Amino acid sequence: MRIRPIDLVDVLVYLVVLGVFIQLLPAVISESFILALLTAILLKIVLEIVLLAKKKIVGRIRGGKTVVVRVISIVALLLILPGSKFLVLELVAFAFGDAVQLGGFFAVTALIIVLMLARGGMRRLFGQKDE
Repeated sequence: MRIRPIDLVDVLVYLVVLGVFIQLLPAVISESFILALLTAILLKIVLEIVLLAKKKIVGRIRGGKTVVVRVISIVALLLILPGSKFLVLELVAFAFGDAVQLGGFFAVTALIIVLMLARGGMRRLFGQKDE
């Protein structure tokens, strides 16, 4: 796996968004800039994996030849959507302990939505399509 320039842009944008959340939401805490940067990198890795999984599941929904395959794929997608937020919370807690806190489920959901919007905006700005 190769690191592309857009991946570095994503990490920097994630760092900025995370910094804004740290400033505006008291429940979102990072004890240092380095921890915020490492958190942004962790978010990039986790969100890329989640996006890949969602893309595969949506492909199964669209290409499912039987109703059973489609229903199972829809259920999997419905489990991944909230499950990814809990995954982010647990991985951050495991990696950084009390030094980084992303708030609760709703704060992380808002954070991830803003991160995905920023990611899409950067791709649109640079004329890059998701692969």
